[in-house]
Amino acid sequence: MSRIAILPLLLFFSTIVRAATDVQYCEENAEYEVKVKEVNISPNPIARGEPATFTISATTGRGITGGKLVIEVTYFGWHIHSETHDLCAETTCPVETGDFLVAHSQVLPGYTPPGSYSLQMKMLDSQKKELTCIKFSIDIGSAPSVAGM
Repeated sequence: MSRIAILPLLLFFSTIVRAATDVQYCEENAEYEVKVKEVNISPNPIARGEPATFTISATTGRGITGGKLVIEVTYFGWHIHSETHDLCAETTCPVETGDFLVAHSQVLPGYTPPGSYSLQMKMLDSQKKELTCIKFSIDIGSAPSVAGM
């Protein structure tokens, strides 16, 4: 393979690596049934008034037929937002044993203050049993979006 053909692949993979977000489990010693491998946010930082996509790579030791994603957002320690999503609207259900992806896209309002936000996401099964709980930071860019003006 020529060097010219390899360059686009290297650029593509370096973009993926830089987009990965540092993720922590809510409880350090908890034995969650769903293990989160990685969270990618695109674009990162998030642009106000523009679509942002969150992609979560995970693995499970058992099938999941349904459930909810519960998201809590804080800004400077203050709880500012909560939302709940049907798990099957964010991934293909039933989730088979092994690796799977959860993807969610959202447009933040143009008036969203720039800065670093903390996000906590719980995944619950259809019986409301907690399958995983992760937390990570998201950054909202300071440049206003043309769409948000």
